[in-house]
Amino acid sequence: MKAVVMNGTGGHDVLAFVERPEPVAGPGQVVVDIAFAGVNFMDIGVRQGSAWTETPNPKIIGVEGAGRIVALGEGVDTLKVGQRVSWVYAPGSYAQRIAIPAALAVPVPDAIDDRTAASVMMQGLTASHFATDFYPVQPGDVALVHAAAGGLGQLLTQIVKLRGGTVIGRVSSASKVAAARAAGADHVMVDSEGTFAEQVLKLTGGEGVHVVFDGSGPATFADSLASLRRSGTFCWYGPVLGAPGPIDIVSLPRSIKIGYAVFYDHIPTPELLRARTARLFDWIAQGRLKIGIGGTYPLAEAAQAHADMESRKTTGKLLLVP
Repeated sequence: MKAVVMNGTGGHDVLAFVERPEPVAGPGQVVVDIAFAGVNFMDIGVRQGSAWTETPNPKIIGVEGAGRIVALGEGVDTLKVGQRVSWVYAPGSYAQRIAIPAALAVPVPDAIDDRTAASVMMQGLTASHFATDFYPVQPGDVALVHAAAGGLGQLLTQIVKLRGGTVIGRVSSASKVAAARAAGADHVMVDSEGTFAEQVLKLTGGEGVHVVFDGSGPATFADSLASLRRSGTFCWYGPVLGAPGPIDIVSLPRSIKIGYAVFYDHIPTPELLRARTARLFDWIAQGRLKIGIGGTYPLAEAAQAHADMESRKTTGKLLLVP
């Protein structure tokens, strides 16, 4: 089968489209014929050497996708050949086929197509975690969403709105304003320098927001802090772009709360994975959650997908088609 491997750490040129052995379903596993694989910033972090360093190169990257089961391993009796499934955090998803634990395979309902299922796993579950677990948004809350035109930002905006909140979206260029507004952002700021707190305070009558969702790295950290109201919550994520550095807890202002949100804490068991995903699928089927596809690439062009994502010029979810 064909797959995309990284031959070393570095730029997108370390990715190669190669022939690899066909996967075999071991005990408790299924083999899936992949229809779509999701592209995530996490994949860029792996390529750059910030994760999976214990796994030798060359290795197949990617963790998310959707497709159809073609083989069952010993002991798998809750799934069947021909069934459509999606998954998240199954290393090796940039490929034509993959063997994954059956516990990670989420049945996809007929109302959800493969493209949508592959698009909503990592980013949808992450957005769900941020707005329902890490900081359960309440009616009347005001949220600042960074990268509001991106795949995660669009989903997060919609879930905040579903829960009765108001969204101030930040985007890096004027070309992304329309995408953020289409997702439901009540206000959209254009800022590429990390200086936005004054605008946020003006929009909130000097009070600041209840919660900041910031995955934009150290450049935005100070103004995100300054944008929070008393006892506000700072949801930090996205280590690929770098951490803010050591924090003196005594220096944190206005009794704010700050934490590093990890989506896996939303789905630590197979039961919760299926329940959280089912809720996302229900919202999509009901038309309450819309998935924005920013680009679809042949699997062989994974390096280009990475380059486009790193340029910060894309909006919505990026997908690979094996």
